Amino acid sequence: MKPPRIISAQAIDDRTLLVEFSNHDVKKYDISQLLDKPMFASLQKPGFLKSFSIDLDGYGLIWNDEIDISEYELWQNGVSLTDD
Repeated sequence: MKPPRIISAQAIDDRTLLVEFSNHDVKKYDISQLLDKPMFASLQKPGFLKSFSIDLDGYGLIWNDEIDISEYELWQNGVSLTDD
C-alpha cells in the first residue's frame, strides 16, 4: 500500500515535525535518528529545520538538493496523533 501524500507540515520544535497527510492522519516525526547521518547534519540548526518545502506532489519534505525526507519515511516512522 502506498503511503498517503503530505498536505501540510511544520517544525514544532528543534527535533519534531508535525505532518498532515491526504487521508487526514496527523503524525509527529522525530528527526533525532537521522542526525547521525552526515547528510542530515544541517537539520540540527533550528532555523534550517524550519526552512523546508513540501514536494509539489506531496511525496516528501525538501530542504535543498541534498536533504529531503520521503512521505514513506514520515508515514512509517511518525507517531500518529489521529484518533482511530
